[in-house]
Amino acid sequence: MHKLTFLISLIATSVAQFDPHFAKGRRSIVHLFEWTWTDIAMECESFLRYHGYGGVQISPPSENLIIENRPWFERYQPVSYVLKTRSGDEDDFKTMTKRCNDVGVRIYVDAVINHMSTGNGIGTAGNEASGEGEYPGVPYTSGDFHRTCTVDYSSTDNIRNCQLEGLRDLNHSKTNVREKIVGYLNRLIDLGVAGFRIDAARHMWPDDLRAILRKVKNLSREHGFESDQSPLIYLEVNSEGDATDYADMGLVTEFKFAHKISNVFKGNDKLAYLRTWGTQWGFMDTAEALVFVDNHDLQRNPGHLSYTSPGRYAAANAFMLAYPYGTSKIMSGYRFGGRNQGPPVDRHGNLRSPHLDGTERTCGNGYTCEHRWKGIYSMVLFKNAVWNQPLTNWWSNGDQQIAFCRGRKGFVAFTQWLDLNEELQTCLAPGKYCDIVSGDLLAVENRCTGKTVEVKSDGKAAINLSFDKEEYVLALMEHVKLRDEIM
Repeated sequence: MHKLTFLISLIATSVAQFDPHFAKGRRSIVHLFEWTWTDIAMECESFLRYHGYGGVQISPPSENLIIENRPWFERYQPVSYVLKTRSGDEDDFKTMTKRCNDVGVRIYVDAVINHMSTGNGIGTAGNEASGEGEYPGVPYTSGDFHRTCTVDYSSTDNIRNCQLEGLRDLNHSKTNVREKIVGYLNRLIDLGVAGFRIDAARHMWPDDLRAILRKVKNLSREHGFESDQSPLIYLEVNSEGDATDYADMGLVTEFKFAHKISNVFKGNDKLAYLRTWGTQWGFMDTAEALVFVDNHDLQRNPGHLSYTSPGRYAAANAFMLAYPYGTSKIMSGYRFGGRNQGPPVDRHGNLRSPHLDGTERTCGNGYTCEHRWKGIYSMVLFKNAVWNQPLTNWWSNGDQQIAFCRGRKGFVAFTQWLDLNEELQTCLAPGKYCDIVSGDLLAVENRCTGKTVEVKSDGKAAINLSFDKEEYVLALMEHVKLRDEIM
């Protein structure tokens, strides 16, 4: 969308909500997929606050249908808007938002408002779902839904009026439906959230969605927000053709970014081509885009880059965080063998805690915890440090090795074929720096636990990466620097 047209549209509709309300100096979101509210609260306090994360996307908190074998997608089959799931109840939810907000980490709800569940059954709060369209826990009746038809992507009407995967498709033009959804979103704001991911936004008519968002209240002053702050909105729109229909309402999930960065870091495209990354690749304007390497859907697609290729996956996330484009989101999920496999549970069917020993010291129990990988969280800090700095001094070998500066605040280099051994301009002041990807600076001891790089008076330094050792990324930051030795 042309920037002037976009601005005019923004003013005309007055529903655009792009501010994530990050605490000062933070710039990225992490999706803690299928974590309990109690564990998210602990992670905010013990890890996220100290490693630069600005917010958490949580799994849908509204009551969902209980499905045999408890697959991951049952969380996307609402039965009511009661706040009770395997992640916890309303009290747990309110405690989580308070604890996270208190340490400057925001909560964004994955809001499933396009549809209700498919079939008959009982929800996680004990409410019933009827295949005939009766949901007494809301309540909705059969007249609140579109006619029965299957989404086959044959037309815009089909995409927005028919049933996605058999899910009962809400008719958002109805006043009753809008009021129920607005009530749900406003209740979550009262409980301290900072924004919403709108699931399946592509399957809702834009004018209906705008009408709903206009009635969503401002953020809660009780939870530390200013009185005139609107919640962040980011919309799941997974097609190339209609993203601009929704871009005036908030950030839009830029799926083209995810597909193409996966392709590049799997080695199917050259790193050298990334010099023009962004709108020249057909992406939306940077101010409109929510970007990610993968998400809970894409990581289940065969061939898409995910945690199963850790070195290349971490490098792709590092590039996303180093390059000045979009609002970034990190995926943090769990190991799975089959596409529909649900999250790790104990013998009673309760979600297992990623905190192995009940404290912040460990992360596991079947969870992949990508946000705790050194090569990812260090680059979250890198993005915070170089925010608003220009990309300068691009270098490549014309193939699979690149490097660039972010102003005079940071430098990053990548290889995904052969060793990198070059003298490159880092744009940094002279001195000895600690590579934040391979190690940490121990300030008291004035020692780096990983690689050190000595920058000369002209800003240049010998940069070395060993491809055989899976050293794909090296990153330097202005302030992660050893003290000069006193002679």
